[in-house]
Amino acid sequence: MNSRIKGKTIVITGASGGIGEQMAIKVAESGGNLALIARRVHLLEALKEKLITEYHCKVEVYPLNVTDYDEIPRTFNTILKDFGAIHALINNAGYGIFQEAHETSFQDVKGMMDVNVLGLMACTGEVLPYMRQQGSGHIINIASQAGKFASPKSSAYSASKHAVLGYTNSLRMEAKRYGVTVTAVNPGPIATDFFSIADESGTYVKNVEKFMLDPAHVAQKVVEALFTNRREINLPRWMNMGSVIYQLFPSFVEKVGNNLFFKK
Repeated sequence: MNSRIKGKTIVITGASGGIGEQMAIKVAESGGNLALIARRVHLLEALKEKLITEYHCKVEVYPLNVTDYDEIPRTFNTILKDFGAIHALINNAGYGIFQEAHETSFQDVKGMMDVNVLGLMACTGEVLPYMRQQGSGHIINIASQAGKFASPKSSAYSASKHAVLGYTNSLRMEAKRYGVTVTAVNPGPIATDFFSIADESGTYVKNVEKFMLDPAHVAQKVVEALFTNRREINLPRWMNMGSVIYQLFPSFVEKVGNNLFFKK
C-alpha cells in the first residue's frame, strides 16, 4: 500500500496487460484513481470492471495507440476533463523485437522507436505543462536494463531504451525546478506476453526463464515509488550490477560474455 496515492489520478499507458495491468491493480489497492490507456479496448474494459468492483475507485479507459500523435492531445484533454487533474503519468507502452541488426527491417526499427520513444515523449509533453503549472507531479518512464547494457540481437530495442534513459535523465533535471519528479524504471526480463513478439522462437525465454521477474513484483516496486524522489528503480539488483560493471569495463565484459549474450 502507498498512502500517498489515495485520491490521486494516475495515468498508465500500455495498461491492458503485463506490468501495466499489475500497476493499475496496485494503484487501485492504494486508493488511487486511474486513467487507463491502451489499444486493446476489451481488455481495458474488463480491467476497469474488476477495479471498480473490487476497489471502488474511479477508473476510465481511453483507447489509444501512442503512435497516433494527433490523437494524444485530445486523449489527455479528455482525461483532464474527466478527472480534473493528473497527478502522475506512468509511460509503460512499449515492445521489442530480438533480431540481429541485419535481420531487423526498417519498419520494425521505426515501430520500436515510434512506440518506445516518440510515443513516450508525446504523452509526457501533454502532462508536463500542466504539472509545471500546478507545481507538482510524477512522471515514471519504463525503460529497461537493455538501455544500460546493450547486447547482441537487440540493437534497435536497446537503442530505443537508451533514448528513453537519455530523455528521462535530461527531463529529470528540467522538471525538478517546478516540483515535478521523474523516475526511470529499468527491469530485466519480465514474465509477460512481451516475448510473444520479441522472441518468436522461444530461445531467449527458455535460456532466461528462471531469472524472469514476476510482473506483480515489478509493479509493486513502481507503485511504492510513486510520489517519492526515487531517481531509478533497477530490477533485479544483480543484473543492474552487471550494467555498472559494463560501464566501467566494457571491453572486458564484451569479450568474456560474448557467447553468453548470443543465447538470446
